[in-house]
Amino acid sequence: MSEPLDVMRKRLHMRSIRRGIKEMDLILMDFSKTHLAGLSADELGLYDKLLSENDHDLYQWVSNQSVEPEPYRGLMDLIREGAVGVTKPSAV
Repeated sequence: MSEPLDVMRKRLHMRSIRRGIKEMDLILMDFSKTHLAGLSADELGLYDKLLSENDHDLYQWVSNQSVEPEPYRGLMDLIREGAVGVTKPSAV
């Protein structure tokens, strides 16, 4: 039996805010609060896989220091939108 979407969202939110490095806690907490409720079941599944990646790799992808794998590209674009000021100074 598959996990109900509301339970999955709660689990993913907890995984988003308890990461290995503080920067990813902040970045993914913002993403979780802003976007998790609107993601489809397939997108949630992809986000679940993304959360299994190494935090240092995730930070490199978010801050454009390296290129993320193709399947994550759309999600990473959404995550980057909220990461301005955490990974780089905001444009003022």
